[in-house]
Amino acid sequence: MATKLQDEFIYDRLDEKVAAFSMFENYNLERFDVRKGLSTSRFKLWIKWLTLSSYKGKLEEEATEKLATIMALIGDYKNCYSGNQWDATLCSSPEACTQNCALEGADYQGTYGITTSADELQLKLVTQTQYGKNVGSRVYLLDAEGSKYKQFKLLNQEFTLDVDVSKLPCGLNGALYFVQMDVDGRISRFPTNKAGANYGTGYCDAQCPHDIKFINGEANTLDWRATSQNSGGGKYGACCAELDIWEANRMSSAFTSHPCTSEGQTRCSSPEECGSGGDSRYKGVCDKDGCDFNPFRMGNQTFYGPGSRFTIDTTRKFTIVTQFVTSDNTATGDLVEIRRLFKQDNRVVDTPNSMWPGLNDVNSITDSMYTTSKKLFGDQKDHATKGGLVRMGEHMANGMTLAMSLWSDHAAYCLWLDSSYPAEADSTKLGVKRGSCPTSGGRPAEVEARHPDAAVMFMNIRVGDIGSTY
Repeated sequence: MATKLQDEFIYDRLDEKVAAFSMFENYNLERFDVRKGLSTSRFKLWIKWLTLSSYKGKLEEEATEKLATIMALIGDYKNCYSGNQWDATLCSSPEACTQNCALEGADYQGTYGITTSADELQLKLVTQTQYGKNVGSRVYLLDAEGSKYKQFKLLNQEFTLDVDVSKLPCGLNGALYFVQMDVDGRISRFPTNKAGANYGTGYCDAQCPHDIKFINGEANTLDWRATSQNSGGGKYGACCAELDIWEANRMSSAFTSHPCTSEGQTRCSSPEECGSGGDSRYKGVCDKDGCDFNPFRMGNQTFYGPGSRFTIDTTRKFTIVTQFVTSDNTATGDLVEIRRLFKQDNRVVDTPNSMWPGLNDVNSITDSMYTTSKKLFGDQKDHATKGGLVRMGEHMANGMTLAMSLWSDHAAYCLWLDSSYPAEADSTKLGVKRGSCPTSGGRPAEVEARHPDAAVMFMNIRVGDIGSTY
């Protein structure tokens, strides 16, 4: 990052040099303007200095040489990553890429379709810009100062919000969940990370995603392979515990616990550590399958869906309440149960009991529910191997970051959420059906073309003692 002396020099000399940067007048600089008190024209030069100062610009150089260097390099500005590929010149190695590249700010509404109003957040699926099309988004909740991720410790508490999934068809996931990201976005642990939480760095989840561009302050360029029109994956994955409060569209919903044997964000580097590939999925540090409760998967096909015939009508707004019950009803006890309530039209409704043998009186996540359901469904018992709810509670006690996202699924088309999964499995087998969507659906290109106005809204988030927020 530019030093204080360099910043002062830029401020002092910029006004007489603004004309040299007229080539950037059409660039949307509002998305950059995160530095209070810095004019757009000044910030224009400042952000480019952050991007390019690695080429030249040491403190002992003459001021005129510094300014000439900045001006020349700005004229050569280009993206380090476009489409689904890294620039081969700027990113010839992880070290070179880390040195040559920096993160820009974001025009939330114009580029990503993210808007807020009072206590409401809306995420749109497709946003068209003059530079192309953006699909999906993910945001995180910052603290009051805006420099760190707000941390939630929810043992013996409940977490409540209103949701609107009426514009989410089959194949989409409007998700609200907690992950164990570093509170500062890993800026203090890795000196090459100059961005931090207010730029959204340090993401991780239980799937150990490989598409994260920078992990532990280093570009994830090694073994990079393009996987779709605007995505790809590198050698490294970013793993951490994940607590899915809400994964849903208007057809199906689920809440899920994903503990890990590691604590906090961990960079994985091998198929075994990352749990990537069919033979290694259950060897990784995190439970990728999770312990989930989906009313449809548990046999109740009339509880949740679009229209008045469903108990919860997803064509209209409703409230979800998630309660985290501990062994001794204190914030220091072991996590033993995760409960879900719904509220619509002033009716508070429990999650319906499972309809399967051995689970008839069960409507929440517990370790015993997990053991029985996995046996019935024939699934791997990785949640127990990774420590079960007790381990999930340990992650929660250390604090977790709130993430909200809307995405289409290039890997499994969200069949795991709203259809029969695996697609080739016998749909009469217990646990295979998760929703009424067809196994032939959910293809991202098709969903984007047919539902360009798809969106999710999260509203009125609140936290409190169990029974106090609804």
